[in-house]
Amino acid sequence: MTDKVTKSERDWRETLGDLGYEVMRRHGTERPFTNDNFPMAAGQFRCAGCGAPLFTQDDKFDAGCGWPSFTQPVAEGLVGESEDRRHGMVRTEVHCARCDGHLGHVFPDGPAPTGLRYCINGVALRFEPEEG
Repeated sequence: MTDKVTKSERDWRETLGDLGYEVMRRHGTERPFTNDNFPMAAGQFRCAGCGAPLFTQDDKFDAGCGWPSFTQPVAEGLVGESEDRRHGMVRTEVHCARCDGHLGHVFPDGPAPTGLRYCINGVALRFEPEEG
């Protein structure tokens, strides 16, 4: 992993916009079915905050939950985890390991090969199509 990315709150707001800032820096959640309109082309999903590669189209699946869902990150160490006890629940929150931006949560109800469902806020992702 490359060096940590840190910015002032003002710079984060400028980089992410209002909804992105609320989700990624304040641990918010966008409404379901608002930001899962990514193309079905080959490519990578990168962190909207710092550009780190996080997930691939190959690992994306339709969980029917209204948020982009993936079975696994691109590589180990790119997505960090922490316990989230907000809203009267205990969940595993996931964040970008490079900039600490909140991405969403991971649940143990996904398909093979991992059995995991990384439920990610679409506003936290930028899609980069594969060249060629």
